[in-house]
Amino acid sequence: MRTYILILIGVALTACNTPGPHFRGLPATRVTVDGSTFDVRVRDRLAEALRVNPEYAPRFGPIRDRARVAMEQVSGCKVTEVRGDQALATGLLDCGDGPPKQPIQADGHFACYTVRTIGPSRDYHCDPV
Repeated sequence: MRTYILILIGVALTACNTPGPHFRGLPATRVTVDGSTFDVRVRDRLAEALRVNPEYAPRFGPIRDRARVAMEQVSGCKVTEVRGDQALATGLLDCGDGPPKQPIQADGHFACYTVRTIGPSRDYHCDPV
């Protein structure tokens, strides 16, 4: 009985840091925005931000905004909508006429910080880690 419980716990924990089916097999770019760290993957007009750091009782509002910044940095496109929850967010990309530009290399790690705040909007600068 203990063996089955340990296997069940192992399987449950394995799924905690796994990309969605649409993004499996794609390289992730790790981006840290204001203390939240995401593995970001881009495919076509969708981006996925998987939060990989522990945070105590995060609300989706601030996490959503940080995930949006991370997805925009990796894809090079504007994120028009973010859906999901505190752990996994999916963004809809608006890249104009072309495909996503991906100005940041895949499999990299970047830290983004606020450089300017004007009203509700913020400007970020990202550096390789």
